[in-house]
Amino acid sequence: MPKYLYSGNYTAEGAAGLLSESGTARHQEAKNIASSMGGTLEAYYWCYGEKDFLMILDIPSESMAIKFSLTIGAWGGFQGKLTPIITVEQMDEAIATELPEMRLPGE
Repeated sequence: MPKYLYSGNYTAEGAAGLLSESGTARHQEAKNIASSMGGTLEAYYWCYGEKDFLMILDIPSESMAIKFSLTIGAWGGFQGKLTPIITVEQMDEAIATELPEMRLPGE
């Protein structure tokens, strides 16, 4: 199942919601959302610095992952970023893939 990193920063509205509901409630809701899409929540963290939060989700289809990201983005409680995650096996497969001959810029 494809894995995605979803990370972002809270807006004032999103931070207020977190403060009123608790971290445990938001974590549980993230689990519920992943499950309702037929996936799982692998990791869920808050952080400080460049990002306020991150989670790793298994989501069964790319279309569903995109719609998930758009739906949350339209809400406005935080500015999120959806990033596909590549496994070690996928990287090895990609490295072994033959590309056609091509001329790169400046060659």
